Amino acid sequence: MKSYHTYLVKFGLILSFGGLLACEELLIEEPKTVAVEVFYNTAEEVETAVNAIYSPLRSTRAEQIAILDAHTDWGYGRGSRAQYNDFAGLNPTNINTAGSRWDSFYQAIRNANLVIANAPEGDNISQENIDLYVAEAKFLRALSYFDLVRNWAGVPLRTEETMLEIDLPRSSEQEVYELILADLLDAESHLPENPKDLGRPTVYAAKTLLADVYLFLERYEDARNKALEVIQSNKYSLVPITNKEDIQLNIFGPELMTSSEEIFYFKYARELGQGNWMLFVLNHPSTGYFNFGGAYAHYSDATNPFYAEWEDGDIRKELWDQIDFGLGPTTLVSSKYVDPNAVDRLGAGNDLPIYRYAEVLLIFAEAEARSAGTVGQDAIDALNQVKRRAYGFSTQSPSPVDYQFNQNEVEAFLDAVLQERAYEFQFEGKRWLDLKRTGRAQEMILKNKGLEIAEAHYLWPIPLQETNFNGAIDPATDQNPGY
Repeated sequence: MKSYHTYLVKFGLILSFGGLLACEELLIEEPKTVAVEVFYNTAEEVETAVNAIYSPLRSTRAEQIAILDAHTDWGYGRGSRAQYNDFAGLNPTNINTAGSRWDSFYQAIRNANLVIANAPEGDNISQENIDLYVAEAKFLRALSYFDLVRNWAGVPLRTEETMLEIDLPRSSEQEVYELILADLLDAESHLPENPKDLGRPTVYAAKTLLADVYLFLERYEDARNKALEVIQSNKYSLVPITNKEDIQLNIFGPELMTSSEEIFYFKYARELGQGNWMLFVLNHPSTGYFNFGGAYAHYSDATNPFYAEWEDGDIRKELWDQIDFGLGPTTLVSSKYVDPNAVDRLGAGNDLPIYRYAEVLLIFAEAEARSAGTVGQDAIDALNQVKRRAYGFSTQSPSPVDYQFNQNEVEAFLDAVLQERAYEFQFEGKRWLDLKRTGRAQEMILKNKGLEIAEAHYLWPIPLQETNFNGAIDPATDQNPGY
């Protein structure tokens, strides 16, 4: 059984139990009570400060993923989340929740800045450990800014040099991406090949995040090269499956410590205050997949063309259960994340995937085709590995479901990659961002939901708390369109 005690004793990754919470209160809520000169002097002290970066990210990332997947052509929200389905922008309730996510990202950024600024000044820590922990902090800062820039566009750049400044203007998207790349290139230089503890980033996590950033920047050759470096490391492989239970338990399972395709996950455990709450948001009580019922706040529908056109035989499709909870007999509820032994509604043990090897393969496939301008066999092979696994076939041998493309069928190939990403990463927060970056959002939302997307729906609003207290942001001229 994967328990919090297991993480603490076996892997040493302390991400917000009682001792860390006390430290986090000092770092975040009352920073003046911690004298820098007596706190960042040893490797243990700096590691504790690094651990504090994870807490706000773990608390908000599941919500971020659920919200992003309600914006998609296949996903719907219920209750207060139903408003995401009209693609008209956010109402006051959801503007506030978006602001909470903004706060969490900036809390993580602040905690990262503290490490980056203070660790090099420690007097009882090796240069090797300084480089390691600063690299980890920069990786997490880059990940946080990557979420911010894709959902809010240009944002204030709070770094170790500007974190004490209240009035900071919005930087351009280009400037945000420049910081992200600088952080990741530094992280890539100093992160280890193997993590000190499960849940910490490695050099391959940095390469994967770099590949993803390059993909968004349309630097396709760079994206291809970084993804290829991960592939050629031979450290990762797709977990074989033959049924949906293999997906539920061997890729996303609550007792799973790690797997051959895990590149970077946020870690959770079956302990009060340490669990993954997204299972309660997604599950329906009738299935028995989650022992605290479930709010089934996010769902899909079998009449949606996205689902209706999905080939039977794809095991990923079986992760949707048809349940009539009042919206009709074609309503679908996800069973991707299950834990029948969670300790409470917020206490499921399932880790949250940020990057898996499947994504590396699909980034490589897309970037290779886009950079080359043709469809090569290496790109086809990478795409087919993901599809073969989805149908229960060996990833390394030809199968009856393999894609076949001629060299000049670039657009058809890219369509196939985009669709495989849509099938593979449901409730991993990828689809809406993919549709935006490829310019396909309006096309696919109209096709599968019959809706037009308002300009206000493409970006979330700069939060009121930022415009109220940051004198360098004018709410009349610096706000995102439609707000």
